[in-house]
Amino acid sequence: MKLNSCAVILISLVLSPQPYAATSENQQAKKHIGVVVETRPMERRNFTQGLYISGSELYVSSGQYGKSAVRVYSWPEMLLSRETALPKNIFAEGLTLLANRLWVLTWREGQLLVMDPSNLKILTTGQISGEGWGITHNASTLWLSNGSSRLHSIDLSNGGKTEALDVTLNGKPLARLNELEWINGKIWANVWLTNTIVAIDPKTGAVTDEITLEGLLSAEDREANTDVLNGIAQDPKTGAIWVTGKRWPKLFRIELENTN
Repeated sequence: MKLNSCAVILISLVLSPQPYAATSENQQAKKHIGVVVETRPMERRNFTQGLYISGSELYVSSGQYGKSAVRVYSWPEMLLSRETALPKNIFAEGLTLLANRLWVLTWREGQLLVMDPSNLKILTTGQISGEGWGITHNASTLWLSNGSSRLHSIDLSNGGKTEALDVTLNGKPLARLNELEWINGKIWANVWLTNTIVAIDPKTGAVTDEITLEGLLSAEDREANTDVLNGIAQDPKTGAIWVTGKRWPKLFRIELENTN
């Protein structure tokens, strides 16, 4: 996949998506509790929006106007390898790595930054309609959230075909979908302002699993500006699932305990 072709697809087609995919599933979600089995240090200055593990590196996009940045850490040592500040007029959101390019969403600016992961330089910018919240990918398809109950997809290897998927939890629309991660054939999403992560069937939009993560961060680790749970990453080498939050000092490896 060539960078130039990806950029053209984004600019020319994201603004004119194909009709929305129909979803009629009324599947009841399985309930789980996330159990912490390991922790790693995390720089508290990260207002974590996107989290992604690739080989021996962990990528983080950190938000807020005037403070947005992309940082790369050695994994699993969590030593800062490189970082770059983003333009002060953008609010960085989700991040993913596809075709040797970093794709970084912005919140209200209608931009999708395409960056070189080796030096974190912005190579080009695609336009999106509406807000950008979370982003992930499977094969050549990017998946985007915008804070609503809809996910949008862009297939970069199929002429930039775009679709949208209505997400439902037990038959009802589920809004405030935020950070995304493709895990074992499903799209995992943080639900903003909650301690809940959901796993979504990408074919139907039905939430198949609802994961509660209460009490991950202790009172001692919380400060006045500590914000909400946000950030999901799967280690491709081990399959382990890691989560964190905005201005959290730790990453948590979780395993699921069924409560149904």
